[in-house]
Amino acid sequence: MVTFSHADTGTAETEWEASGLSLLPELPLGAAELATMTFIVLAAHPDDETLGAGGLLSLLHTAGAGIEVLLCTAGEASHPESRTTTPEQLAAVRVAEFDAALHELAPGSPWRFLHLPDGQLATRSDSIAEAVRESIATSGRPANHVVIVAPYRSDGHTDHDTLGSVAAEVASAGGHGLLEYPVWYWLWAAPEDTTWRSWVRVPLTPEEQGAKASAMRAHGSQTKALSAQPGDEVLLAGSFLEHFSRPWETFAWNAPASGSNGANDAERIFDAVHNRNDDPWGYATSWYEKRKRALTLAILPAETYGSGLEVGCSIGTLSADLAQRCRQFLAVDASSAALAQATQRLSGHPSAQTRHLTVPHEWPKGAFDLVAVSEMGYYLTPGELARLFTRVQASIYPGGTLLLCHWRHPVEGWELDGDTVHELARRQLHWPTAALHREKDFVLEVLVAPEKIPAEAQQPAEIHERAWVREPDRGSGSPLA
Repeated sequence: MVTFSHADTGTAETEWEASGLSLLPELPLGAAELATMTFIVLAAHPDDETLGAGGLLSLLHTAGAGIEVLLCTAGEASHPESRTTTPEQLAAVRVAEFDAALHELAPGSPWRFLHLPDGQLATRSDSIAEAVRESIATSGRPANHVVIVAPYRSDGHTDHDTLGSVAAEVASAGGHGLLEYPVWYWLWAAPEDTTWRSWVRVPLTPEEQGAKASAMRAHGSQTKALSAQPGDEVLLAGSFLEHFSRPWETFAWNAPASGSNGANDAERIFDAVHNRNDDPWGYATSWYEKRKRALTLAILPAETYGSGLEVGCSIGTLSADLAQRCRQFLAVDASSAALAQATQRLSGHPSAQTRHLTVPHEWPKGAFDLVAVSEMGYYLTPGELARLFTRVQASIYPGGTLLLCHWRHPVEGWELDGDTVHELARRQLHWPTAALHREKDFVLEVLVAPEKIPAEAQQPAEIHERAWVREPDRGSGSPLA
C-alpha cells in the first residue's frame, strides 16, 4: 500500500506530459455503440466522478448512453482538523456540490447516495456490491452492454481501492465492462511505474473539457479554503488539478464479455478440442506445420529478443522455438489442456512461462519486444480483434516486433479470414511491414512498432482479469490458438 498525503508535491504534470500518455490507444467504443450501453459510475467521495471521469460523463450524456451515478460517501472526513465546519455540515455542502457538478456533466442523469461512512468503505463491500448489482438489474441492458466505471483499484486511497476492487469483482462475475479511473495515482506514481502503459485514453472535445472544468468549480469546498483558520486549507492544490486538465482522460479498461455464459466457458470450449486429440492439427507431426514454423522463425528480424509473448500458444510447438530466441518468454492460451502440453514442452527453458488467459479480455502485465499472434486472429470478432491490437500496442516496446501468421482460406462459422486479420492489423496500427510472405495456404508478416515511447524496465508478465470467448465452429482444418 502506498503512503501519501494530499499536501505532497507529488509528480509534476510536466513529467506525465513527457511520458507518452498522449500516445495511449483510444477506448475502442464509438458513439453509436455507447448509445446502446448503460454506464454505472461509482464515486467514493464527491469530486471523484469529476476528477477521474467528468469528461467521460459529458461524452456519454451527449452520446445518449444510459447513466447512473452511485455516490458512496459525502466526503465528510476531508477536513478532519477544521474548527469552523463539522463533519455533518461539510457532508451537506459536499453532497450539494456533487449534485451541481453532475448537472454540469450529465444534466438529468439519475444518481443515488448510499450514505456510507467516509474512510470506511472497506467494511461495506457487500453493501456496495448489492447497490451496483441493483443498478445493473434495473438498467434493462444485456450484461455485455453494461459498463461499471469506478476508481482505480490500486489508487492508493483505501476507499478508492475498495470501490475499484468491488467493481472489478461485480464486472467479472456478471460479464460487464469495467473502466477504472485513477485519481491519486497521478500524485504518488511516476512514469517509471509503467502500469499505465496498458491503459486507454478517452479524448475530450473542448465542450467536454469545459463541462469538466465547470463541474470542478462546483466542488468549491475542495478547491478553495473553507476559511482562513488552521484545518480549513485547500485540499486539492492547483498543481494536483493540473493532472485533470488534459484534453483526455485515462482508464484501465476491461471490455465486456462477448456473451453471458461466463469465463469458464472458454476453458470448456478449448479443452474439448484438445481433449479429443492431443495434437488436433498435427502441429508436431505434419510437414506443413514444421515448414511453416521454420519460415516463421526465419522471418523474425532479430536474432534474439529480451521478452517475448505468444498469444494462443496451443500445445506449444512454436513456443519451444520462440523461447530459444528470447531471454524471457511467456506463452498464453485459453485451454488448460493445451497449456499442460505447452508447459511440458517449455520445461527445458528456465526463463519461459505459461499462463492461462483468454485474450483479448485478459492480458498479461509487462512489456514485450516480440509478440506472436499465430493462427488465432480469425477466431475473434472484429471488435475483439481490434481490442487485441490495442492490447499489443499498449504493451510492446518501441521498435518491437509483431509477428502475424494465419491460414488464408475461409474459416467456417467465423467472420474473418487470415488476409482480413492482417489487413485490419495494418489499418489499425499503421506500423510498417518489415517482412511479408504469402503462399496459397498461409500469410506470414512482421510489423514493427514505432520508436516513440521510451522503453522502461518491466516486470515479468502476470495475469489480469478473466473473461469469456465464444465457442468456435471448427469447420476447417486451420489451427486453433
